[in-house]
Amino acid sequence: MRNVATGEHEIGPAGRTSRLTRPVAFTAITAIFVLFAAAASAPTPLYVVYQREWGFSDTTLTVIFAVYVLGLIGSLLVLGGLSDHVGRRPLLAAAIALEGAAFVMFIAAGGVTALLLARLVQGVATGIAFSTLGATLVDLNPPHSPGRAGLVNGIAPISGLALGALACGALVQFAPAPTHLVFALLLAGMAFAGGVVARLPETSARRPGGVASLVPVLGIPVRLRPDVYAIVPIIVASWALGGLYLSLGPSVAASIFGLLNHLIGGLVVTLLSGAGAVTAFALRTWPTHRVLMISAVMLSAGTALTLAGVETHGIALAFSGTVIAGIGFGASALASFGTLARIAAPGERSELLAAALVIAYLAFSLPAVAAGFASTSFGLHPTTVIYSLGVVAFGLMALAAQGLRSARP
Repeated sequence: MRNVATGEHEIGPAGRTSRLTRPVAFTAITAIFVLFAAAASAPTPLYVVYQREWGFSDTTLTVIFAVYVLGLIGSLLVLGGLSDHVGRRPLLAAAIALEGAAFVMFIAAGGVTALLLARLVQGVATGIAFSTLGATLVDLNPPHSPGRAGLVNGIAPISGLALGALACGALVQFAPAPTHLVFALLLAGMAFAGGVVARLPETSARRPGGVASLVPVLGIPVRLRPDVYAIVPIIVASWALGGLYLSLGPSVAASIFGLLNHLIGGLVVTLLSGAGAVTAFALRTWPTHRVLMISAVMLSAGTALTLAGVETHGIALAFSGTVIAGIGFGASALASFGTLARIAAPGERSELLAAALVIAYLAFSLPAVAAGFASTSFGLHPTTVIYSLGVVAFGLMALAAQGLRSARP
């Protein structure tokens, strides 16, 4: 049945349909969002295993990381707004199918080329999923809690990153055949997600323009640009830091601090993302401008503290700095995606979220790839120092941007 007032599809009578109710559907979409994010970070603790088995350099490692982001950004640019035209369910089904295919490739991988292909396919699937899942959450947002979709859009990705890295690190350290078991478990999770999507209500009515939406354009409506541009520096600072941790974090823990345990390698990512998820939930009722200011301060301060730990080889200092930076990471996600969810009209949701995610993942990938090349040429320690100083600088830029915006009438 279709709601004439909103143009959205609703669930028919319980006896005539097996569709999930909207509250259950919202919870299910949240769980699938976390699953995709967990799958994105799962290979991070495995990189050092692949590196040891196949003998490739840090440069190759970051190329593998970059291929994933290349596929993700490409799918965001081409397919990011498609669900606004053809509906959410077809895009979610395609993303789940592609993600499952990527896991099969990971299981069968016997060298770097196969790993690159698997990560590319996973990137395409994740790009489709993230923009569509984010828009679906906004569609299903309960009327009595207007900010819930923005909150979940901020918490779900970083919660998934934390869970995926920690769980995979534990499997690598303690379970047999971790490079196969991890992806077999994720494949089972995707099979379950496919069954859930088959029962979801469609929340976006079909409308013309689907083919035209495939032309790669970053769609930020003119009226929304001041709000979006104001949060770009904090998006860049936080996601650049996340890129460093997910690509080279375990290598830094092993090479600089001598922490060779694979669980610790995953814990490095979990400290950052886990602190972020807790922070996003704790600050969910705070004014957005205040959360943005907190995120800029904590990102800069935490990164500087972590850098001090690297310079002094102080493990406790570096871990404390990671937690503080994670607070900034979570506050940034909450405020930025909460802002996007609030300002976007129904027909703009997936396109605007896709544009923001492109910015985020460019910040996530390009500096990390440069760091991979630099660490091979100049060493991991100086690369970590320069990268960290760059994150601190962008955090201070974000603080200045919010100060200027707050001063406007």
